[in-house]
Amino acid sequence: MESCFSTTISSSSSPFSIFSIQGSSSNVGRKFSKSCMHPQLLSCQLPKPFLQLNGRPKYRLNQRRSAYLSSATYKDPISAEKQGWDLGRFFKTLYFFNGPPSPAKVRNEEKARKMLGPDIELIVGDITKESTLVAQYFKGVKKVINAASVIIGPKEGDTPDRAKYSQGVKFFEPEIKGDSPEMVEYIGMKNLINAVRESVGLRTGKLLFGIEDQLSKELDWGALDDVVMGGVSESTFQIDRTGGEGGKPTGLFKGIVSTANNGGFTSIRTKNFSSPVDLKAYDGFELRLKGDGRRYKLIVRTSTDWDTVGYTASFDTIGGQWQSIRLPFSSLRPVFRARTVSDAPPFNPSNVVSFQLMFSKFEYDGKLNPTFVEGPFELPLSTIKAYIKDPITPRFVHVSSAGVTRPDRPGIDLSKQPPAVRLNKELDFVLTFKLKGEDLIRESGIPYTIVRPCALTEEPAGADLVFDQGDNITGKISREEIALICIAALESPYACDKTFEVKSVVPFSEPFTVDPENPPPEKDYNIYFQTLKDGITGKESLGQSAIAV
Repeated sequence: MESCFSTTISSSSSPFSIFSIQGSSSNVGRKFSKSCMHPQLLSCQLPKPFLQLNGRPKYRLNQRRSAYLSSATYKDPISAEKQGWDLGRFFKTLYFFNGPPSPAKVRNEEKARKMLGPDIELIVGDITKESTLVAQYFKGVKKVINAASVIIGPKEGDTPDRAKYSQGVKFFEPEIKGDSPEMVEYIGMKNLINAVRESVGLRTGKLLFGIEDQLSKELDWGALDDVVMGGVSESTFQIDRTGGEGGKPTGLFKGIVSTANNGGFTSIRTKNFSSPVDLKAYDGFELRLKGDGRRYKLIVRTSTDWDTVGYTASFDTIGGQWQSIRLPFSSLRPVFRARTVSDAPPFNPSNVVSFQLMFSKFEYDGKLNPTFVEGPFELPLSTIKAYIKDPITPRFVHVSSAGVTRPDRPGIDLSKQPPAVRLNKELDFVLTFKLKGEDLIRESGIPYTIVRPCALTEEPAGADLVFDQGDNITGKISREEIALICIAALESPYACDKTFEVKSVVPFSEPFTVDPENPPPEKDYNIYFQTLKDGITGKESLGQSAIAV
């Protein structure tokens, strides 16, 4: 039983990209059928890892492990009364936002070049060494297929083309080759999750401001009112320690708005973030707030320049009610001084540098806010998050193994189990650490699918399948079939946050072949995914008897 850390990655500019890091491996698949439009998943016989991001392949090479990474009108008139202008507050506003004035050497690179071509950027990395998984390698990566595992091979050795391993039927006494299961299955998994978490996104969203569960995120807000154009409106932002839902803390945007001196808006704006925030994994902003029946604006900037285009969305609130406002990225319009900038580039969620909340008599392009009234206002704002739209599909598909819960299962007849189950202890608890790696995924917050194949073979895809849950079945399945299942899972909400085992209906004793002149029809894997249930992993039967390692 050998595996390959195979991770396929999808980015926004290319539906499927590939990241492969060579090393411990479970050959997920060699090649898709000619009728399949998905890219080729390379066999883990490749000794080096490779990666493709943003439509341009990048190959990540490593000496030991491999990864394929895939209407209302105004109720009151608006007057323009002339009042005194606060010059000091004007300069204070400018100072707040702008600050004071300031005058490996790669063993098989040749083989990789020959196989992958000259236009591939090669990068060295090791999943057991977190420092080598540099964040910039994963920028733009939105989906990952990971089929990493330790290398297990015959004690007596194998042929150069690994014929003993690939045949998948005759049993050879196994041993661990290279890094330990703990290093690859558990520590390697932890490193990989940490490396991709920001780029693939979290099911519950990314907290950008406020307090949620055990997380908190502060932003440095400052008033940016019509004082900058001669007005007298005034606002502030403060933390109300007990004003939130259930007596919890909340932010509070409050002030007094006036149309004197041709003004008519108040706002709060954050200082530019210390580094841009990449939200490419998400689909929009979600604000949790207590409305007052008025219309506000959220303005998001992707440039650190002071006076620049702001990507803007207006939203209406319900008076006296806590509500969640979702603003899709696609709803943000480029606006400069209340005018739409028709030739501005589209909003870039990968480079968010500041937020602004505004209450104004102005909408866009000469239109007025139908809910605007002069005088005091306040808007409690508890959180700003980035969200993934529904239906959520998996962002991390992991190829594990059937049998991971069985070594410690009470009352199980080990003599009827596959060799990896019987020899779990002798193989340095390989299945135990696979299960611990699975748990890291389930606990990560990343939308996932965990696929547990039975014994992998080099047979073609196309046989009828059995999907099961609870970790009970034995049998065999084609690596090519597993590759197709992984690709399909990435696009299926039915596969999200599910763990399942899979095998073909063909017995071990019967080889499965495909007639090229009459190939089997392509499967709709959603039919299988729809049968899966939440929360079933096989751990339910372990009780308290699991061995701690």
